[in-house]
Amino acid sequence: MTPRNDTTEVTAAGIARLAGVGRAAVSNWRRRHGDFPKPVGGTETSPSFALSQVEHWLRAQGKLVEVPLRERVWQQLAGHPAGPVAALLHTGCALLLLRDRPTDWLAVSAVSDERMAQLLPDALDETVAMRFGVRRRRAVRVPTAAELLPTVPLLRGAAELASELGAMQTYEFLLGRQTDANPRQYTLTPAGPAELMARIAGSTAPAGSSGSTGSAVPARTVLDPACGTGALLRAVPPRPDQYLYGQDSNPELAALTALRLALHSDATVRTMAADTLRADAYDDRKADVVLCHPPFNERNWGHDELAYDPRWEYGFPARSESELAWVQHALARLTDGGTAVLLMPPAAASRRSGRRIRADLLRRGALRAVVALPAGAAPPYNLPLHIWVLRKPGPAARPAPELLLVETAGVLAADGRDKQLWPAVQDAVLDAWEHVERHGTLDERPGAARSVPVLELLDDEVDLAPARHLPPPAAAGDGAELLAVRHGLGEALRRAADLAPPPDDLTPSDTEDTPRPPLTTVGELARAGALTLHTGTGEGPGGTPVLTDHDVLTGAAPSGTAHDSNGTHGSDDVEPLRTAPGDVVVPVFGGGTAARVIDEATAGAALGRGLALLRPDPAALDPWFLAGFLRGTANHRQASSYASTSARLDVRRLQLPRLPLAGQHTYSERFRRLAEFEDAVRRAALLGDRLVRGMHDGLTEGTLPPGAA
Repeated sequence: MTPRNDTTEVTAAGIARLAGVGRAAVSNWRRRHGDFPKPVGGTETSPSFALSQVEHWLRAQGKLVEVPLRERVWQQLAGHPAGPVAALLHTGCALLLLRDRPTDWLAVSAVSDERMAQLLPDALDETVAMRFGVRRRRAVRVPTAAELLPTVPLLRGAAELASELGAMQTYEFLLGRQTDANPRQYTLTPAGPAELMARIAGSTAPAGSSGSTGSAVPARTVLDPACGTGALLRAVPPRPDQYLYGQDSNPELAALTALRLALHSDATVRTMAADTLRADAYDDRKADVVLCHPPFNERNWGHDELAYDPRWEYGFPARSESELAWVQHALARLTDGGTAVLLMPPAAASRRSGRRIRADLLRRGALRAVVALPAGAAPPYNLPLHIWVLRKPGPAARPAPELLLVETAGVLAADGRDKQLWPAVQDAVLDAWEHVERHGTLDERPGAARSVPVLELLDDEVDLAPARHLPPPAAAGDGAELLAVRHGLGEALRRAADLAPPPDDLTPSDTEDTPRPPLTTVGELARAGALTLHTGTGEGPGGTPVLTDHDVLTGAAPSGTAHDSNGTHGSDDVEPLRTAPGDVVVPVFGGGTAARVIDEATAGAALGRGLALLRPDPAALDPWFLAGFLRGTANHRQASSYASTSARLDVRRLQLPRLPLAGQHTYSERFRRLAEFEDAVRRAALLGDRLVRGMHDGLTEGTLPPGAA
């Protein structure tokens, strides 16, 4: 076998990831070590290096024992000469061959790299044709032998990784890394909203039923006319005879979606690359379900040339109402009785320019529900996006007399954290929607949901924002609840006062004649075996609790799940790094000072992205001693590297005194008491905020009297 044609290049950021250090450390190595690999590409300010040379140097310096297979494959993909997206497409084709025709893969991979590149196109063409149809009607193009030659080492590594994770999860991992590394290039639909939209569509009563009886019929044909990376179609529960159709104006995204879906299930997958509104690839097809996260605020959507398009059955959208063009496109592609679920900007529910179309959607029974999601559910994260649920009226269908409105902004963690608890959001929405599907109406749920008569909404504004039509939650200013909050606040304040450091602890000590112990670093302790250092990925079986950086900073319980930690479904084949009692967890981004000692209540959660976990040897290090010194402000400042307005902590550079265990225990007890005091202060602040908000709500809504002047 001839030597590998490995031309993969890696940046300084990639080297830092390989070695588990900050970028500042890589810059320091380049200055201090004359034998550090020379740049082979890139620019003067952002050079790139040959991955094989970097690995050899790191290993020779003792800074690298072995590159994890996942990291090696990712670096090969990220540094591909044709770019990471082309590498993803090549890899997806190869993984599809491996999944569908494993014996053919074994035959073409058991030869030299050059011969493998020559054999692959024919084998890939047969597989791609079998899954995606004739060449002129498919988005996936089979690469040539010349294009595949520099990709062969990557394909071999991806196949090796697939033997551990599976072909589908390998591709999900690589695609997730690519989107995480380039967030501005993609408009992603996170897994939580994607699954919710798919479940709403899957809760539809069967065609011909009254909506009050019968069980849901899984959709056989599903279309996403703005598929992006395929998150919505990926969330649809698979069935063997299913047809999944996607379209996107970006040819690369259309191809990535096709490969992602084909690796996920045995459904018939068809994706096309074209502008959906101007050049609909499926104008001759009807779907049972349409799922869509359309582009928002598009002025150049085809307003002038599409003025007489037959899709505008409910009115010609204004130039500023591109989202209502997508709504009508979705309805036009549905079978009678079919369901469309779209993610919409909140302005689409109330802009005056769209009121006539909204009114006609209501009068004819096409719009069935509007769901307001919490802010931060999906990009743009500063807006509380809406989900619109639509039903294609059949010839004999009677318009629905009511519109379901659901508000989920209040479905948050009980301790007031601003991170959405997606299981709770999904349960609240699906419970209301399925109740309406069964019974045709829903009794008022103050602050949460209501079936509003259509006639009540057909005024001059036709404003469909849920919050404007729902009664406030009864508990907002409830006196009994506020009394309980006030009692809890008093207890929390008393506990905080009891735990506050006594005056003697705040008296400066005379340290002039006391020698300070020598310092060591986390990196030195790791090399000596006194602790092990790990980085978080947030990956694991779906539903696995994930400790996030937000949880560490706020002292909260694990709030994430492996199901939605990186925008893709959790991997049932990946065993995550789980926290254990005595571990110390440190956020590596943001510039704040935080370190958390894991207790029994937090143990067992997967480690989220942006976190470093230090697992001390109990015979050498006390975890509270370690965590306390890691929180020092000056310590963080000297170990942080700054890039514009953000900071990344190089955990290996954090310092602490070199002391025996007996000397560590003196510090650890003080640090432990400080942590208890911090928790008490945090709880008092939370209860105080709830009391203030409750009083404001009660006074303004009339549930509390103003009292004597």
